[in-house]
Amino acid sequence: MQEFSKYVGLDTHKDTIAVAIAEVDGGKPRYYGEIPNTPGAIAKLVKKLSPDGEVLTLCYEAGPCGYEIYRQLIRLGHKCDVVAPSLIPSKPGDRVKTDRRDGEMLARLHRAGELTPVWVPDQEQEAIRDLTRCREDMKAMELQARQRLNAFLLRHGKIYQSGRSRWTQAHFRWMEQVKFDIPVHQIVFQEYVDTVKQAQIRVAGLEEEMHKALPDWQLGPVVEALMALRGVKLVTAMTVMAELGDISRFDSPRQLMAFLGLVPSEYSSGKSQRRGGITKTGNGHVRRVLTEAAWSYRFPARKTAHLQRHAEKTSETVQAIAWKAQKRLCGRYRYLLGRGKVKVQACTAIARELSGFIWAIACEEMGRPVVMR
Repeated sequence: MQEFSKYVGLDTHKDTIAVAIAEVDGGKPRYYGEIPNTPGAIAKLVKKLSPDGEVLTLCYEAGPCGYEIYRQLIRLGHKCDVVAPSLIPSKPGDRVKTDRRDGEMLARLHRAGELTPVWVPDQEQEAIRDLTRCREDMKAMELQARQRLNAFLLRHGKIYQSGRSRWTQAHFRWMEQVKFDIPVHQIVFQEYVDTVKQAQIRVAGLEEEMHKALPDWQLGPVVEALMALRGVKLVTAMTVMAELGDISRFDSPRQLMAFLGLVPSEYSSGKSQRRGGITKTGNGHVRRVLTEAAWSYRFPARKTAHLQRHAEKTSETVQAIAWKAQKRLCGRYRYLLGRGKVKVQACTAIARELSGFIWAIACEEMGRPVVMR
C-alpha cells in the first residue's frame, strides 16, 4: 500500500481554490488558504507542501472546472481523485457552507476513505464526449425551434393535415405555401422556419463529424460492434462509449445498471420493504439514449436487412449476443405488458437489460470474453 504524506482537499472555483490539509496520522484538518486557479499557482502549492518530494494525495469535486487540474497533478507525480459531488456524505443538521469548510471536509473525508472517485477520461476520450454532447445540445435546440414553430402555426390556425409525418420534405413544401394576411406575421413565420432548418444543418454537420472521428478512435471497433444491437445506431453507440469509456472496468452488468441509475430505488427498514422508481443516478446521457433505444423492442424479434448489414461487420460471438438480446428483450416487453405494466415502465426495464448486453459486447471486443448463459 502506498503511503502519502498529506491529504489535501481542493474546493475549486473559476478563479480561486480553497486548500485544506489533513495529516496522515490524524487530527483536525487545517485550512491552508486560498490560491489562484492557475497552473503556476497549483505547481507552487504542490512544491511547498512536498519540499522533499513526498507524494501527496489530493482531491476535488467533479464540476465545471473539468479535469485539467487532475492531469497537472498527475504529471507532477502526485495522486489525485476527482470525486462525485452527489456521493459526498453530509450532515443533515449542518446549515453552514463556506469554501473553507468545504475544503476541510474534502480533506477529512478523503483521509477516511469516504469519498467516491469518478472515472476520468483521457483527452481523446473527452474530445469525443464533447462532440456527442454538442450534438445532443444542438438536437435539443432543433426540437425547441420546432416546438416554437408549431405553436406559432397553431395560434394562427395553420394546421398540417395531409396525414404524413412532420418535418419531412412534404411538410416543408406545405410550409412554403403558407401565407399570412399581415406582412409582419409572414416575416416571423419565415424566421421560425429558417431557425429550424439551420438547427437541422448543425445537427447533420455534427453527425458527419462523428462519422469522421469514428475510424481513428481507439473505441471505434466497440462502437461498430454495438451497432449490431437492435435500436443502437451511431449516435447511441458513440454516446454510450464516449460517456462510459472502458465498460469492461465494471465487474458485472449489474454494476453497470446501478451506475446508470436504471435499478429500482429502495427504502427498507426492519420488516418493511419498499421499492420505488429507478434511482436516476449516474450518467443521464447514457440513460436517455438507452431508454430511446429500448422502444424498438416493442415489435417481434426479426433480423432485418439493415441489422444484418451491421451484424456482418462484427464477429460471430457479437452477432450471437445481439440476436440473443433481441429475442430476450422483445419477449420481455410483451411479458411486462401482459403483467399490467405501462409502456414507459416496460421500456425502462428493457433499457436496464439492454445495458447488460452492451456490457457483454464491450467486454468481448475489449478482450474480456463473457460466457453467455
